[in-house]
Amino acid sequence: MAKRNLICGLDIGTSHVRIIVGEINIDGSINIIGVGTSPSEGLKKGVIVDLDKTVESIVRAVEEAERMVGTGISSAYAGIVGSQVGLVDNRGVVAVAGEDKEITEEDVERVLQAARVIALPPDREIIDVLPREFIVDGYDGIRDPVGMVGVRLEVDAMIITGMVTSIRNLVRCINRAGLEIDGLVLNTLANAEVALSRDEKELGVVMIDIGGGTTEVSVFQNGYLKNIAAIPVGGDYITSDIAVGLRTPIHVAEKFKTEHGVALPSLATDGTVVELQHIAGKEARKVMTKDLAMIIEPRLTEMLQMAAHELKKLGYTESPPAGVVLTGGVSLLRGAVELTEQIFDSSARVALPGYVGVKSPIYSTGVGIIHYIQHTHSFNGRERRSTRLVLPDFFQRVKSWFTEMFD
Repeated sequence: MAKRNLICGLDIGTSHVRIIVGEINIDGSINIIGVGTSPSEGLKKGVIVDLDKTVESIVRAVEEAERMVGTGISSAYAGIVGSQVGLVDNRGVVAVAGEDKEITEEDVERVLQAARVIALPPDREIIDVLPREFIVDGYDGIRDPVGMVGVRLEVDAMIITGMVTSIRNLVRCINRAGLEIDGLVLNTLANAEVALSRDEKELGVVMIDIGGGTTEVSVFQNGYLKNIAAIPVGGDYITSDIAVGLRTPIHVAEKFKTEHGVALPSLATDGTVVELQHIAGKEARKVMTKDLAMIIEPRLTEMLQMAAHELKKLGYTESPPAGVVLTGGVSLLRGAVELTEQIFDSSARVALPGYVGVKSPIYSTGVGIIHYIQHTHSFNGRERRSTRLVLPDFFQRVKSWFTEMFD
């Protein structure tokens, strides 16, 4: 894979496992050359509850992508959901080491390591340090200090911490599926790469990723991630409501939702009638799409209201200047944008990756991982080792845990 300069993004979601294979061209552009999708049966609310089923889902998705690419896939960058991480603000300060006081990559690495010095409970591990801005001799707002001259270098950083057990289980599933892990990427940061514009991140925007089992709410301002919250509800709850309300099997309810679902009853005025299989095996009956909308609207409204409540808990009481951006499978429901605008009293839109074959918000995380890795590993022609979400020494510790457990 290295010879073709490929990057694989693995999105292990509650409803589906998706792997996206991107090829990086010489000019830095990305071609999506492989997509693999498999139903996910081993997760609940974004957490792995059945290792074997999760492994099977990953294997099926990888095999499908390999058939498209025409070569084997041996490693991937995997996404990690916001419910498994915590964000801590911290600062680091070092003296510039060189005699000429020119800031080097080594100085940047030292100040990021200084920012990692925080007290954590034993069940959490620091998995990344994201620099928000650098300060050189009191001058703030600096994005890249390398090459500048100064005596004192500071960094305002966001520390990403993760639950040790959750990361162990994720690593184990991916390894058992025959893949090496190149690194972990926070799903929110990955989605932002393809869902948000630079202006939106600067002005202030709320991104809501409504997946199958979780809804992630994140706030970006001044160009970087400010806060994140995860709600343990998602599209699967809507599917369950449809199955109960219309007395039909889950798989039929899911198909009915994706093909005919409408978030607002006022939009279901065409009188469309669909035949639905009965859960008891009786004859199929006819159901109007307006009846379906009457089930979807209350649940989606509740989910968006919960997202708005989480924002208020984080201290954001006013509408975001750049509005609300929706992503995730539920955002495909017709009327979801209008309903979001009503609840948040702000403009809203659905983000779509701009690549042939993956122009859907269900692929945002996988495509975003590829963009994130390309963006963070190449900065003005230099390698940015410090921005990799899971550092090599962390993976080494995870492997040593497994060795101790099974030897």
